[in-house]
Amino acid sequence: MSDLTHDFVVDFPTLGYLQADWLAWHAPIPDGFKKGQPFILSDWQLWCTANIGRVRPDTPWRPDDPVKNQAFTYRRSLITGPQKYGKSPYGAGTTLIMALGPDLFAGWAEEPGEVYDCARYGCMCGFVYEYEVGEPMGMPWPTPLIQLMATSEDQVNNTWRPLQQMVLRGPLVERIRVGEKFMRIGDEGVIEKVTSAESSRLGNPTTGFLQDETGIYTKSNGLMSTAQTMRRGTSGMGGRGIELTNAWDPAEESTARATFESRARDIFRFYRQPPANLSYKNKRDRRKIHAFVYAGASHVDLDGIEAEAYELLEQDPAQAERFYGNKLVRGMGSWLPEDLWEKAYAKPAALAS
Repeated sequence: MSDLTHDFVVDFPTLGYLQADWLAWHAPIPDGFKKGQPFILSDWQLWCTANIGRVRPDTPWRPDDPVKNQAFTYRRSLITGPQKYGKSPYGAGTTLIMALGPDLFAGWAEEPGEVYDCARYGCMCGFVYEYEVGEPMGMPWPTPLIQLMATSEDQVNNTWRPLQQMVLRGPLVERIRVGEKFMRIGDEGVIEKVTSAESSRLGNPTTGFLQDETGIYTKSNGLMSTAQTMRRGTSGMGGRGIELTNAWDPAEESTARATFESRARDIFRFYRQPPANLSYKNKRDRRKIHAFVYAGASHVDLDGIEAEAYELLEQDPAQAERFYGNKLVRGMGSWLPEDLWEKAYAKPAALAS
């Protein structure tokens, strides 16, 4: 039973509320003026967590052989959001859930008083969550292996650094040994970095992954196939994973684009595309776009976003629209304007009328 407040109610069975409460108890905010306070998910983060943790209502409970990724509606997820939306801290928090939190389905609560008790899993922090009757129950992986992937060391550190601070400043410091390249979970579990220069680590039997900025994993830089290899290693273990990204360049064949356009129905996609009738070049419309795409992220200063977007618009309008407007627009390096063919074919029709 969650103590968190939010602006929506889900009508499906999920581990999301349990996971959100577990995270608020175990993970402190890693930086800023609220550093050290409980990491309470924002509305958009909680909505994603509820969907990622959504359990199929007909999932059976087999104590000796638990159903893993097929217990959930979504096998993997894509979260697309603008710059400074809170994707990296969210990625760090979900990594902790995959590592030591209730990431697996563990049956259905059948009577009042059933609880998730951290002490049962070797954590003496005192966290106890009481289930409602009929709510899905959760448990951690016995030997987790989590991989965090990005294009470079600097990119992967966007998630790694807040992850380090969440561990070092909270009760999980007793269970995770923090390093610069990997973190040891107990005696057998591991969280490790993977970049384009460290692909030798791929193919391991991972139980979860987080891929950062998949909008720039392309065929040309080789990261698209690297991401696919990581997914195969995880799916073989019944694990799941999450992609985080800014809006991608639709002129490029990227992992994020392929995931977004896939016909697979077991992928959760979170992407708040702004209304098409608003022009990003118009200041009044741009303000409406920012308010729309940053909804649920109260930590964001929209005046600061406007200042950065205005300056970037002078240098690279397409990049400004992708990073801050959360729009799919072609980059300046594209060899054809996005709507060239559409305009070319529209003219004869107009003349004919």
